[in-house]
Amino acid sequence: MHGSLRGGRVGPVGGGRRLIVMRHAKAEPFASTDHARVLTDRGHADAAEAGRWLAGLGALPTHVLVSTAARTRETWAAVAESAGAKAEVSFDEALYHGGVDAAVEAIQVVDPEAETVMFIGHNPTAAYLSHFLDDGDGDEEAISGMLRGFPACAVVVFELTGSWADVRPEAGRVVAFHAP
Repeated sequence: MHGSLRGGRVGPVGGGRRLIVMRHAKAEPFASTDHARVLTDRGHADAAEAGRWLAGLGALPTHVLVSTAARTRETWAAVAESAGAKAEVSFDEALYHGGVDAAVEAIQVVDPEAETVMFIGHNPTAAYLSHFLDDGDGDEEAISGMLRGFPACAVVVFELTGSWADVRPEAGRVVAFHAP
């Protein structure tokens, strides 16, 4: 596991917001369709571990954007259960088929009152979105972990300033990274 945080908790900076970017947990390699692939036992365990990690950081989402694929839905369910998270959840087909542009568009229209938003999607979108958002001025250990790869169930926590509508390249500071 990679992770870093001074003091063990993450909070918005100066009235800013938190964005959590997560790649779905380990899924079965085959199903009747790619969309129908479900999590393996390891995937369920890793997602539950990620949920406990987020809870330990105090970084629980108030709004979650989830691809409609079975594996992303199951990832969110395991994270929410283990973290005790209760959030408004949006399942979006565009997050299954779309890339970074679709993810950014979904983030930009989140309720302006939401303090912590979580994106759960697929690679390469999750990794690309993380690199797209990184302003290069975050926690060095967390950035280093993120740059070493973005495996199944990887999670990056960003601090952002401005509104969700203002999300753009280099809009976030990496404060924590977790990978199973």
